[in-house]
Amino acid sequence: MATELKKKYGLLTAICMVVGIVVGSGVFFKAEKILQVTGGNLKLGILSWVIGGIIMIICAYTFSIMATKYEKVNGVVDYAEAAVGEKYAYLAGWFLSTIYYPTLTMALAWLSARFTLIVFNQENPETSGLCFALACFYLVGSYAMNALSPVIAGKFQVSTTFIKLVPLLLMAVVGSIYGLSNGTLVKNFTELVDPSVFTENNLTPPASNFDAVFSAVCATVFAYEGWIIATSINAEIKDAKKNLPRALVIGSIIIVAIYVFYYVGLAGAVDNETMLVNGMTGAKLAFANVFGNIMGTGIFVFVIISCLGTLNGLMLGCTRGLYSLSTRGRGPSPKVFADVDKNTNMPANSAVFGLLLCAAWLFYFYCASFSSFSGKLGMFAFDPTELPIVTIYPFYIPVFIKMMTNKDFKGFKRFVAPVLAIAGSIFMVIASVKAHAGEIPGYLIIFAIIMVIGVIFMKKKDIGSKIKA
Repeated sequence: MATELKKKYGLLTAICMVVGIVVGSGVFFKAEKILQVTGGNLKLGILSWVIGGIIMIICAYTFSIMATKYEKVNGVVDYAEAAVGEKYAYLAGWFLSTIYYPTLTMALAWLSARFTLIVFNQENPETSGLCFALACFYLVGSYAMNALSPVIAGKFQVSTTFIKLVPLLLMAVVGSIYGLSNGTLVKNFTELVDPSVFTENNLTPPASNFDAVFSAVCATVFAYEGWIIATSINAEIKDAKKNLPRALVIGSIIIVAIYVFYYVGLAGAVDNETMLVNGMTGAKLAFANVFGNIMGTGIFVFVIISCLGTLNGLMLGCTRGLYSLSTRGRGPSPKVFADVDKNTNMPANSAVFGLLLCAAWLFYFYCASFSSFSGKLGMFAFDPTELPIVTIYPFYIPVFIKMMTNKDFKGFKRFVAPVLAIAGSIFMVIASVKAHAGEIPGYLIIFAIIMVIGVIFMKKKDIGSKIKA
């Protein structure tokens, strides 16, 4: 018999959970991208981190309002069901299960492999077959940990939550001091990178400031993603109606501050030109400049552990993707994918399917971006670390609209917060169009095909009384 969740988390614990869930590998990866699209303009980069953070804060706060009303509800699928309806929630869940989580998870496996090879000084690691072979190894390892030993996976997740903050805070503080003392930080703030650097190194020159900010904000979504998961702990927070909104807002502000100061710390550790030319290897150089080669490499290993921790958490979502739909009687073979293994207490069939989806997206990513086959995919070669994430924002909009029709909410919570959240979601869509105009048609075709397949399996089926949705 199911028991009611106890109110065991106070405000401080809830804030730590929000920070721990969101802070991950994205900031290490996207700091380089933001520097490139802004042409080394540090001020525009910081502005982009702030804008992306504000959108996260607004959307997180708006969802927290719903969480205080639906205390038993957790996750974006359940919020969509409560606000809009079962069929819409199913479509959102299908998207999360087949596109959103698998693309994010495979991207984290690739990032973990790429950073690992950087530590071992391999040149151009992202283009090597070894990088993708190692990414497959990390995917299988993360799956095995979650599927065979959920307890160990949980302990690994807790440990990496603290480890991932180490390189961020060290670079934020020590890098800024280092940069102020030798003038690098002031130089990066006041001087732009010479345009010839882009030509000489085959880099895309920066767009106008307006377009650059849109592209950079689009890049921040990968680093800020994960806040929606934090709303799932509402039933276990003491005085949730007050503390959950506070935790989400305070936690989000802390995250924005950490990311901005880390970005500033990088600018103090190495000049913008070096970062632009060397990419993520430039981040390793930054740690080496500030802390020395040995200690800098050691701290950079923490970055790899941070990526693996985020990979572990995302794999948890992948393994439960079809299970969450099957418990509602929807999706392909609900009885099969709703089955839970008695020994591991894991949805084994759903977990295997999630792993195969991650592997398929990783193979597609390799073919589209780095293999000799990449040029033949044309419009179907798109960035899987941004477009699938941005796509979740249009799914939020109907939920926010329905909130405004709910008379249980009053004043600011009923109208102002949802309107601001809708505006932020629309901004993200516009940013993705600005940043990925050439990639969007191909992505939308693939997105439409996958969603049509989902519609085929939408009809609700009877899966037996023993399974509780």
